[in-house]
Amino acid sequence: MADWAFWGCLPFLVAAFVTDIRSMRIPNRITVSAWLGGLLAQSLVNGWHGLLLAVIGAAGGFAVMLFLHLIGAVGAGDVKLFAGIGAWTGIIFTAQVIMYSILLGAVIGWIIALRRKESGRRLRKVFGTVTGYVVLRNLGIAKTGGGDLLKFPFMLAVLPAVVCAYLYY
Repeated sequence: MADWAFWGCLPFLVAAFVTDIRSMRIPNRITVSAWLGGLLAQSLVNGWHGLLLAVIGAAGGFAVMLFLHLIGAVGAGDVKLFAGIGAWTGIIFTAQVIMYSILLGAVIGWIIALRRKESGRRLRKVFGTVTGYVVLRNLGIAKTGGGDLLKFPFMLAVLPAVVCAYLYY
């Protein structure tokens, strides 16, 4: 990934961070602009090959995050934003950002759970769900109601993850 791609993607990430912190939403005007901007920038700089790599990066980021969205881990705005990240930076960098985001998101979630004194209850629930799945072999038991999910702006994890991926790329 070239430095220009990181710096070109960064304004979209900062805008997504601000809106996600304020409203727990990332508007389409940010995500679609990031995606289209990445496709355009890659094609202008690297021609058809750049466009192909941008499409592959966008599809990869979108696909992984769509899976996480379907299990209730992230919102739809995060899915579309990762398509934009992939369009700007490519599949490898996007995969690293996803990995760092999940790890940082887990740390943030545990900090929130500890501060709310919910960690014991949540650990029992996870243990019960895993045990139920192992015993019953039914993945449907892992589905939870939306009210029990710990929610926070995922951009709290994504923006530092992008910086980590950039520093260690």
